[in-house]
Amino acid sequence: MRAITLILLHPQQINPAQSWSFENEPIIRIGRATDNHVILYSAVVSRHHVEIRQAGDSWEIISLGANGTYVDGERISQVPVTDGAIFRLARSGPQLQVRLGNSNLNAIARSTSASAQ
Repeated sequence: MRAITLILLHPQQINPAQSWSFENEPIIRIGRATDNHVILYSAVVSRHHVEIRQAGDSWEIISLGANGTYVDGERISQVPVTDGAIFRLARSGPQLQVRLGNSNLNAIARSTSASAQ
């Protein structure tokens, strides 16, 4: 199973606001409810907004939220994930970047720990 990291992008700063790494999760749930893997408190984020599912050797984003999920400004229902892809929850909501593979975990850990200092 491939590792995946989700990075919450800060709206005005280069450094990420937060990141989550998963190595053995076939489905990652994102939303406002506390039973999600990634919990984002925003009025435009649905309780269960997005699922990122493993599909064989790749991943896909599935939008579940009432306010939609956007990739490159386009509302999506389901799209394959590429390394470095950025998606937004609702038209004006939080943005997340997807990093695939273990090699990215160390670089992300370094950048988030450096920004915390």
